[in-house]
Amino acid sequence: MIKFNLTLCLSLALSLSYGQKENASATKDVKHFEETWESLEKVNASPTWFQDAKFGIYAHWGPVSSAFEGSDPEKFYAGWHGMKMYEDGKKVPTKNGKPTTNFLHHSKKYGDPAKHGYKQIIEQFNPTAFDAKEWADLFFKSGAKFAGPVAMHHDNFAMWDSKSTRWNSKNYGGIDPSAALKKEIEATGLKFMASFHHAFTWQYFAPAHQYGGVDPKDYDLYTNPHDLDSKTPDEQFYADWWAKIKEYMDVYQPDLIWFDWWLENMTEESRLQFLAYYYNKGIEWNKEVVVSYKESTFPESVAVKDYERGRPNQPKSPTWLTDTSPGAWFYRPNAKFKTPNELVDILVDIVSKNGLMLLNVPPNPDGSIPQEMKNLLIEMGGWLAINGEAIYGTRPWTIFGEGPTRLPEGGHKVEKFKIEYKNTDIRFTKKSDKEFYVIVLDTPKEELIVTSLSTQIGVLNSKIEHISLLGSDEKIKWTRDERGLVLQAPKKVPTKYAHAYKIQLEGYVENNIGGDVDAHVE
Repeated sequence: MIKFNLTLCLSLALSLSYGQKENASATKDVKHFEETWESLEKVNASPTWFQDAKFGIYAHWGPVSSAFEGSDPEKFYAGWHGMKMYEDGKKVPTKNGKPTTNFLHHSKKYGDPAKHGYKQIIEQFNPTAFDAKEWADLFFKSGAKFAGPVAMHHDNFAMWDSKSTRWNSKNYGGIDPSAALKKEIEATGLKFMASFHHAFTWQYFAPAHQYGGVDPKDYDLYTNPHDLDSKTPDEQFYADWWAKIKEYMDVYQPDLIWFDWWLENMTEESRLQFLAYYYNKGIEWNKEVVVSYKESTFPESVAVKDYERGRPNQPKSPTWLTDTSPGAWFYRPNAKFKTPNELVDILVDIVSKNGLMLLNVPPNPDGSIPQEMKNLLIEMGGWLAINGEAIYGTRPWTIFGEGPTRLPEGGHKVEKFKIEYKNTDIRFTKKSDKEFYVIVLDTPKEELIVTSLSTQIGVLNSKIEHISLLGSDEKIKWTRDERGLVLQAPKKVPTKYAHAYKIQLEGYVENNIGGDVDAHVE
């Protein structure tokens, strides 16, 4: 059974073939973006450096990381603790009428939230083991091409030496991780990014006001009092939100700004103000900057769409992004992480569909990175050192892949499903019309049959000149017939995970029939 999606492939091919050139010239011609969608439509939302990068890293770390030392890692919501810690089931109702585990844990460890609020966690922030150079070196060794901190999470705490808020890592912790990481990350040649999650702060701290005990002098942390169900921030919130992100742009000049959800609930004017300012700053800095977003915050023509722990199950244009984590977003005791094999497979699947992976690293409360996380990143870097040719700088091929293991319809939290790819699951990427890559997501046995490359199907309309296995000098034996491209398994594989074959062609012309080819050819 073979399924061809003509519209999807044609759209993707046209976008990748022509859109890049048009966008690049538009960026050069436009000297100033106005705060209108019409003006911002001219921006190059996915510059070449971003499309080429494929893999980036950010780190969820801050005062809240210390709240769960010694706790049961399965029962608490670290990133949402500043919200959940006030939900007692009575003053702040819950669905089941019972206090949340965060409330019980906080009450036991710190005391009544009315007297020992979230700010006490901030006051105890003690990042004694943070080493920006060690982080940057690890990110570089992982094969990432851009990296940076979670600059501000839902808790309204700035992970930089901020002049726009007193609730910052310099005042509480004595460090400026953004400045240190920018210096060290850029020294390795990587692009610098930062993520912002503080649009949700308005709703996040509403339970604190409902529960009681918030000192008015601390409203600059908790926001002004408002109802639990309020989704209309006041003018002060908008002013503070803008002051923080504007300060960060002006001081740290990130190449990429990534937004979490809830920004779609803020005014259109605030979103337009940010986009126009940042893209104009990019021109001033003489570099192409990138904005990533969730939900319906921006049109896809002006920024890069992100899927949290998810991804489309078909190729998608324009270029998109997945943010994911090997385990929990923030530190958890005895955390369980995905294996390098799982992360490599996810990365390959994402890249084959015109996406990028943004991988989270959850540091320990003191700022050190868990050894298991270090091992995972080094393993990924080792795989990319051998197979990166099939990842970096590539674009989707005529079809994205074949095989029995398929995702449900893409989107939010697809990765909650346990997915184990087999040696019959294959993904394709390309560097040019003369070479593309067949990436097998598990070690092939005896022979591998790439059914979509059959002489009868017509996906591949040229002769194969040469086939090699990346990382191996072994001569690859192969034939191509009505069954497909038949590759004899190598005597020795170069890596423990996915394996990339380089296919060099004679006279291939891009075939606009792509989309999805089901490997179960019956």
